[in-house]
Amino acid sequence: MPGAVIVHHHTRYKTYPGEVTGIVVFSCLIASVAGCIFGYDIGLTSGLTSTEPFLIKFFPSIYEQMKNQVIVNQYCKFDSQILTMFCSSLFLSAMTAAFLAGPLTRAFGRKWTLFTAASAYVFGACLGGVSINFPMLLTGRLLVGAGVGLSIHASPLYISEMAPAQQRGMLNILFQLMITVGILSANMTNYFSSKIPGGWGWRVAVAFGAVPAGVIALGALAIPDTPTSLIQRGDTATARKTLLQIRGVGDVREEFDDLATASEDAKAVASPWKELFFGGKYKPQLTFSLLVPFFQQLTGINVIMFYAPVLFKTVGFKQNASLVSSVITGLVNVFSTFVAIMTADKVGRRALFLQGGTQMIISQILVGTFIGLQFGMSGTGAISEQYAMCIVLFVCVYVAGFAWSWGPMGWLIPSEIYPLAVRSAAMSVTVAVNMFFTAFIGQIFLTLLCHLRFGLFYFFGAWVLLMTLFIAMLLPETKNVPVEEMAHVWKKHWFWRKFVIDTTDARSAEMRKRIALEMS
Repeated sequence: MPGAVIVHHHTRYKTYPGEVTGIVVFSCLIASVAGCIFGYDIGLTSGLTSTEPFLIKFFPSIYEQMKNQVIVNQYCKFDSQILTMFCSSLFLSAMTAAFLAGPLTRAFGRKWTLFTAASAYVFGACLGGVSINFPMLLTGRLLVGAGVGLSIHASPLYISEMAPAQQRGMLNILFQLMITVGILSANMTNYFSSKIPGGWGWRVAVAFGAVPAGVIALGALAIPDTPTSLIQRGDTATARKTLLQIRGVGDVREEFDDLATASEDAKAVASPWKELFFGGKYKPQLTFSLLVPFFQQLTGINVIMFYAPVLFKTVGFKQNASLVSSVITGLVNVFSTFVAIMTADKVGRRALFLQGGTQMIISQILVGTFIGLQFGMSGTGAISEQYAMCIVLFVCVYVAGFAWSWGPMGWLIPSEIYPLAVRSAAMSVTVAVNMFFTAFIGQIFLTLLCHLRFGLFYFFGAWVLLMTLFIAMLLPETKNVPVEEMAHVWKKHWFWRKFVIDTTDARSAEMRKRIALEMS
């Protein structure tokens, strides 16, 4: 049966027969748990650095300094570069692993890369949980980082290749949903494990990350690899069988032919890295693989998430202020991600980016202004309850805007725009840039806050304005476009069409002819 045609912004794209089958949902759910282990680490780290028994055991001198420091300026919190570097070690390890993930996913497939990543994470989390000295703790953390780097490379790719084009956005955002679930569950685990008498609760929190990682490892044994990956590795018979199974229809010839053609095109590229950076053909894809993760980290989400406990403490949540604030922002994060899941394939990626970006800019300006009016430049003084409630409200509005725009889209866009020839390499770039800037902003954030004061919110607001303009002008709409058809999107874009060199059409026609002959 020939593929139907859908009309999209006056452009006609193929749509292949098929539906969202149970096996696709199950496979995408398993792969998306990679987001959970990433999110769990983000939440765990912020809790660990304020856990006294943990600091006494591994960072005794820092703990002493922390206890003796009298904070009079609300902007200048205790800042230890060594402690921050320990936190950043995970992201730097993940960044290194991201470059290994490219060759791994090409040689062994998306599924086995997920299994390897989860195994490294389980081992690292358990090692961290039983650490008796700093080298053990650091080794565990580096292994966990490697697991994160490999899994967040393979997971969005796996989901984008498994999902039908019409539901790709919805299924891919499961990954971001799992990040928010991971952060929330880490906040809960931190809180409850800190109640364990004897001061060893942090061990439970560190080792608990092995649970979602174990789900991925066991799940990876049960799910199929993507047809794209199987074809790329020469297993066309299994690829055809898998495609029939995941699409739930009797005829997948056209989609299979397109995947096979893309695979042949990819094989013609000897060095994906060289092709991506110096080939000249993939300028738009390279631009997005570098700028989307860079911008995602410069939204200021880390600042808001970090600063929330201070704000919530003034509202009257005295004892458990940190937990309450983490849970409130965490819940807003989780539930707002559902907005993206429901709408990404209907209103499109651009609409969510632009609406969410506008919402974030307004919230950041208001939060910065409220804090500035109360604390001024000196950072001294107290916030009235009414003021604090306003700040809390706009913090939640900001988090919601992030959760349906740059949060999920920051992973969805990179996973769906790359042609197979450079897909693994480009995803490595995206993950590495994301991890590097997560570590970098984590490292300089407290110093920035101390110097820029409330202006830090304006600083990030300006970045969000810049990235929103970037999206408005340069991102074409990618909803409902099959991954293998994505090249046409760039050819029709007012700006990018000048940079797209089209050398594949003649070769693709030739390949199709050859595949048809082989099949008959």
